Amino acid sequence: MKRETVKMMASWALALPLCMSTARNALAQDAKNPYPSMAPIEKYLMDRDAEIALARSAAPSSISRDATVVILGKNGYETAVEGKNGFVCIVERGWMNSFNRPEFWSPKTRGAECFNPPAARTVVPYTYFRTKLVLARKSKAEIKESIKTAMEKKNCPLSRPERCAS
Repeated sequence: MKRETVKMMASWALALPLCMSTARNALAQDAKNPYPSMAPIEKYLMDRDAEIALARSAAPSSISRDATVVILGKNGYETAVEGKNGFVCIVERGWMNSFNRPEFWSPKTRGAECFNPPAARTVVPYTYFRTKLVLARKSKAEIKESIKTAMEKKNCPLSRPERCAS
């Protein structure tokens, strides 16, 4: 065998295990965190009627038929159906999970919630606030910091929820 061929084979023999190890590590990391960042907003959106139906499914029809229903649009949550009983039904996305959950950025994660009037005045504005930060393409660290700052200044979310919508 030529000397160059032997050198080339030796380099491949050394490089191949390193490449295999790197590939294994990348696959393991992807398995642990399959959604490392936010997907395009379109991936989180649903058909309007389907989202309304899913949101209403969070409560008995005796409540949800007269509830306000909000749906996610490209610029945040918007009212799809004006209610009259003070309840708010919504489909939350993965970013309302704990920050350390692997599904945080998953466009597949959807959770229907129907909040009673007190929660509609406190939890829903927090959802709007957090979603606004997400749609501004903030990182998890930036979202945490924004929430912390807003709470310290008593601007939002739970200390003065009426200020969250602005």
